Amino acid sequence: MTGTKRDEEGAVQPTPKDGAGRDARRLALVFDGVFLLLLGASLVRYLGHHGRTAAAPWVVGLSAALAVLQPVGSRLSSRVPPKSAGGEARGGRTAAVAVLGAVTALWATLVVAAPSFAWCAVPILYTALRTLPARAAIPLVATLTALVTVGQARLPDADPTLLVLPPAVAVLATAVFLSMQRQNDRQRALVDDLVRTRRDLAATERREGTLAERERLAREIHDTLAQGLSSQQMLLQAADLVWDGDPVTARRHVHTAASVAARNLAEARGFVHDLAPAELTDHGLDQALRSLAGRQGAESGLPVRFHLEGTPVPLPDGAQAALLRIAQGALANVREHAAASTAVLTLSYLGDQAVLDVADDGRGFTGSGDARTGRGHGLPAMRARLRQLGGTLTVETAPGEGTVLSAAIPLHTAPSAAPAPRPDSAPAPAPVSAGAGPAARHAAQRRTA
Repeated sequence: MTGTKRDEEGAVQPTPKDGAGRDARRLALVFDGVFLLLLGASLVRYLGHHGRTAAAPWVVGLSAALAVLQPVGSRLSSRVPPKSAGGEARGGRTAAVAVLGAVTALWATLVVAAPSFAWCAVPILYTALRTLPARAAIPLVATLTALVTVGQARLPDADPTLLVLPPAVAVLATAVFLSMQRQNDRQRALVDDLVRTRRDLAATERREGTLAERERLAREIHDTLAQGLSSQQMLLQAADLVWDGDPVTARRHVHTAASVAARNLAEARGFVHDLAPAELTDHGLDQALRSLAGRQGAESGLPVRFHLEGTPVPLPDGAQAALLRIAQGALANVREHAAASTAVLTLSYLGDQAVLDVADDGRGFTGSGDARTGRGHGLPAMRARLRQLGGTLTVETAPGEGTVLSAAIPLHTAPSAAPAPRPDSAPAPAPVSAGAGPAARHAAQRRTA
């Protein structure tokens, strides 16, 4: 048996059969060997001086019994931790205490009959300290020490100056043992605290991971499936209104709603397989935003223009997905809440950051804008996405003056190439500094649009 077990996280935890338990058993074997050696030497000395007396057979019998019981008691004490709990541990302690009492009685009887057996008390002293709590072990050690001292004083050739040796050895051994035992108890408590702390930390991390994944799925569903379902609802309602008077337009709305449903289905399958947005699978971010602008105009009737500024640089998949989702959510907010006549998507590479501006000429709003979405996942979800990437979200708006939403993500490497020419061969716009606000960048776009 390995003497180990594993906790809920799979970490190996020590048991009484591991580590300190093995050390205690090894030390008990050493003390048992010393005890048998002292017992044998004392018996030889006694038989050499009193081998023909009537008490000799009794002394031999008591010595034999002591040679059997002391190792048994020592082994039992080494298997029971000093402060363990539980019925099995208490039962083992009771047996160890009973054997210790029998050993002490046999030894005391031998010391009374033959003082030369007094020094066999040293291993018994260790067993007592190992088995009993300090408040019970210290009086027993004092009793054993007194018997040793009396036994030494009864020897014919005893040196009076050596009578201080047994108390000195007993005090020193007891102090060292109790000090080590207290250190072991503190270390055991510290290890238990560390194990509990690690378990609590692992549980907290699991909870935080679950909450983070739940929030991520909520953002993904809000920015894709929920917006798509909202678009389908609007298209189908529009088709229902003109179904009898303009069946051609009604069928066009239904076909557009079907294409939105197909995209939503692709997004749902992407969620299942943890894939990137479908728009980014075959194209880059700029092309995905351009396609998004075209679809918005076709589906909702809201004209959306797309502008690309600066030289595109490779962005991490997470950054591209975040900017695309933010654009989808922002345009959905414009369509549902802004009453705008036009909107502009601008993707700018400004040297040290990539910035997505979503501007509209709608009614604007006051306050933080978090309540504008009405669902609790609009601007807060955008901020959460950007926070994970070290980015920021800025909203500039006023009643009647439209809104400019700006999402900025830092770039780790700044491009050194010149800006790419515009696809329509129009004159390049005046440069806009990286420190300019979203409204200033959008004004520059309006001047060159």
